[in-house]
Amino acid sequence: QVQLVESGGGLVQAGGSLRLSCAASGRTFSINYLGWFRQAPGKEREFVSHIRWSGGGTYYASSVKGRFTISRDNAKNTVYLQMNSLKPEDTALYYCAAAGRLDLLLKGSCDYWGQGTQVTVSS
Repeated sequence: QVQLVESGGGLVQAGGSLRLSCAASGRTFSINYLGWFRQAPGKEREFVSHIRWSGGGTYYASSVKGRFTISRDNAKNTVYLQMNSLKPEDTALYYCAAAGRLDLLLKGSCDYWGQGTQVTVSS
């Protein structure tokens, strides 16, 4: 089993920044990809970004490209999502998720999910 714990959400004004963290524990050797997803009230869950667990290989949804940066700290088994130039439409519950295959992660068919952290951007 893999446990994922997100933190770092909060309330921020438009144009501000937040950094989300996703700490992984347990059988982390089984993770190949870790991604961030978000879900706003009344909307479908949306893919945000992913990173290859072994390093490198990042990808972003067009809605966040250029504003969000995903990174990983190997020593801490933690993945970060730095979010800059936040917009009200970024308001959502943000989840991290882990998968062994990229195609499954992109479909949202992940093996493990965190509990989510709320991000609220005021206008």
